[in-house]
Amino acid sequence: MPVEVYIPKYGQTVEEVKIVQWYAEDGAAVKKGQEILEIETDKTTFFVESEGAGVLHRGPYAAGDTVPVLEVVAIIGKPNDKFIAHKVGEEAADVSEQPEPSPDPAAAQAVEHVTPTGTTTVFASPRARKLASEKGVDVAQISPTGSGGIRVAERDVIAYLASAPKVTPLAEKLAAQTGVDLRQVTGTGPGGKITREDVVAAATPAAPASVPAPAKPATAAPVAVALPAAEIAERVPLKGVRAIIADRMGNSVHTTARVTLVTEVDATEFVAMRERLKAKVSEQWGFAPGYNDLLALVVAKALRQFPYVNARLAPDAIELVAHVNLGMAVDTDKGLLVPVIRDADTKSLREFGEEFRQLVDRARKGRSLPDDLAGGTFTITNLGMHDIDAFTPVINLPEAAILGVGRINPKWVFRPESPSAPVLRQMLTLSLVFDHRIVDGAPAARFLQWIKGVIEEPYLLVA
Repeated sequence: MPVEVYIPKYGQTVEEVKIVQWYAEDGAAVKKGQEILEIETDKTTFFVESEGAGVLHRGPYAAGDTVPVLEVVAIIGKPNDKFIAHKVGEEAADVSEQPEPSPDPAAAQAVEHVTPTGTTTVFASPRARKLASEKGVDVAQISPTGSGGIRVAERDVIAYLASAPKVTPLAEKLAAQTGVDLRQVTGTGPGGKITREDVVAAATPAAPASVPAPAKPATAAPVAVALPAAEIAERVPLKGVRAIIADRMGNSVHTTARVTLVTEVDATEFVAMRERLKAKVSEQWGFAPGYNDLLALVVAKALRQFPYVNARLAPDAIELVAHVNLGMAVDTDKGLLVPVIRDADTKSLREFGEEFRQLVDRARKGRSLPDDLAGGTFTITNLGMHDIDAFTPVINLPEAAILGVGRINPKWVFRPESPSAPVLRQMLTLSLVFDHRIVDGAPAARFLQWIKGVIEEPYLLVA
């Protein structure tokens, strides 16, 4: 049986990819594990490998084409095999879904569906019913094409899922609570995505026709004034990573109860420790440990000490996450990406530094793996290299908090040991932004205070 070459599903937000390049010609012999196709998502570039050995039969997909996920783009089989377009999980010829003279209730798994006008019987193939159950889809809502148009086939379920509207997590949750059919809602978010406001508007009953809505003051809504073409230097489409950032940051600002705590830290000993480490281990490790590495080590241990910050908000509870998966914001040509170091609290400084550099390298080359950018429980973002002293970062949902790191700046300060004369110290500003729905101010302050204490006395890292 031919082996399918299909577009994998990369996370929950990726619905389609662009083909960058084929690495094997149609009719060429390929080996298992051979890279045969390069594809690009909004965030990064991936390679699709052959899952088998044989002759490659490509579909009608060329470099530059946009293809939905789970689409089969080629098969690997015998020289005389033929490619037939289909989705992964379907047979190319769909033998199990061939038309039948009449539906067999035992084989097709008939389901009684109650409607306002009575009870109807819906027939679905076993594979279709299994897939619908896994995805939480009511087969009665799917248009059948099997058995002459009276039985729901697996391809019908896949088509139904593929046509599902794009929706933000908050909007999806609200729709489930209010009973709004998302397929009847027009999205106004980036790329037509359905937002919370769209669901609220759909759930709000329309005013009776005989009762005109009260007029709003002229200042209630800003008037969009189109700029003359001569005034626009460039139009940058809101798509790809930029659209994702706009959507997620907007959701974060509108759904979290953000509070910012700012503290100034004496990082003199921290700077000295880093300089000594550079001199001692750079040659052996192959890289010089940086401030991001050291700060991450401190924060990871702090998250283990204060697990209520390593948390997220569920519909009915606050969930403390078992693992410390530290996100490190990275500036790339595609936009802001946040590679994640898993179990950061269990790694040594060298282990963290090596993994962090690998993740950053892949992110900046557009080669991040699917798991590189997912699963974070807390994020650090550092703008100190851009001469920024302090700033208020936006929480990376669904995390509970994010730490903003400013530059290390020499300042004259008064110290307890020299109260009458200022001394020159290396000062660092940290900004902790947290969601007050999950963490209160005093516990968040204790978390930040612990980080400050370790930076000022870095020997505490081994205590």
